[in-house]
Amino acid sequence: MDSARPDAPDALSVHPVDELLPAPQLVAYGLQHIAAMYAGVVAPPLIVGAAVGLSPAEMTILIGAALLTSGLATLLQTLGVWKTGSRMPFVNGMTFAAVAPMLSIARTTQHGHALPVIYGSILIAGATTFLAAPFFGKLARYFPPVVSGTVISLIGLSLFPVAFGWITGSDPAAKDFASVDRIVLAGVTLAIVLVLNRFLSGFLQSIAILLGLALGTLLAIPFGLFDASALDGTPVFAVPSPFHFGGPEFQAGAVISMLIVMLVSMTESTADMLALGEVVDMPVTEDTIAAGLRADGAATFVAALLNGFAVTAFAQNIGLIALTRVRSRFVVAVGGGILILLGLFPIAGAIIAIVPQPVLGGAGIALFGTVAASGIRTLSRAQLGDSNNLLIVAVALGFGLLPIAAPGFWSHFPQVVQTVMGSGISAGCLVAIALNLFFHHLPLGRRPLPPTPVRLAQELAEPVH
Repeated sequence: MDSARPDAPDALSVHPVDELLPAPQLVAYGLQHIAAMYAGVVAPPLIVGAAVGLSPAEMTILIGAALLTSGLATLLQTLGVWKTGSRMPFVNGMTFAAVAPMLSIARTTQHGHALPVIYGSILIAGATTFLAAPFFGKLARYFPPVVSGTVISLIGLSLFPVAFGWITGSDPAAKDFASVDRIVLAGVTLAIVLVLNRFLSGFLQSIAILLGLALGTLLAIPFGLFDASALDGTPVFAVPSPFHFGGPEFQAGAVISMLIVMLVSMTESTADMLALGEVVDMPVTEDTIAAGLRADGAATFVAALLNGFAVTAFAQNIGLIALTRVRSRFVVAVGGGILILLGLFPIAGAIIAIVPQPVLGGAGIALFGTVAASGIRTLSRAQLGDSNNLLIVAVALGFGLLPIAAPGFWSHFPQVVQTVMGSGISAGCLVAIALNLFFHHLPLGRRPLPPTPVRLAQELAEPVH
């Protein structure tokens, strides 16, 4: 991989971003980045795997693929190849924005075909992102905080039913469905996460959710809700096989949904790169943004080949860089290497797969609620005193929550409509963009000045994973 930085001001001076730290520091700081983003990487495969009915062994494969492809994406982003990769301390991982559309695909696709259809749509979305990267900067003005904040809020709100489903169980006929034990275990896990966040600081606080999952799993043993069978026969080391769950299939509705996800993802990554540039004191040019978005697209394409999902920037790691002031991209690259190693050892994924679902649900309330709260924080900067902006948010939220409040609302429409509008993220994003165009970009609408790049970074760079 080419680590040269063509825009370096002086070949003899080393910018902190390009500083190569001693090996022990690289590993220690790299592990800290893993801790800050690990829960966000493994949550999407856990959610989607459960939705499509994967066995514990198959779930292990999905988790391993998520870890492996997140590591590959992070290496590509930090070290770069040709004009691909921002060459900044930029962590990439599985995006939560794709979860609701993938669940919609699972609901509207014949049993056994959900993952092939998902991977087919991700392949096209990844390739499209790679090709569209140089032109996306010109479209950023159509994704102001009133649009991005609404979509980020919907990402969190759309995932709450998943957390509650983990707590109660998926089979209403099961003996322990919504049992007191399951609900109490979830409540205790959530309480542990909250207490750890309150009293810990620094590195330990950043892994509060992981610690909560570990302690909750131990507490599940006396509740009789712990099952370690996923560890039986799990190989210690394995190389993933491409398209393990079947060759890609292509459906128009699924492709449209995933393209909308990548629009959201590109907006998020653009804002994150601008914000990261401010944090590490390095100007972010249009070429840098284009290279970073190419990495997102290429990594997403490769992820689909290796049984992973769409990837995007992890904004919480930008906060970690701002907190520690460790700006070396090689630190993040080492973190990416560690993720790859974890992905090549299925036993790591199996350990995650044995976490009881009520425990996941309890931690998920905090995790998904944080996503929704980040969207609300972005909306607080969206000039909601303007009645037009208020209407944009109101109507977009209404359409985005339809799949949750009335799951059968679109059941008599064509398949493509069911898939696209059956995802709260896709529906809300489409409506927010259309109404923003109507109110602010048509000749008779109001035309506020587009935000500056720095302001855009400040307003959009919120964690959505």
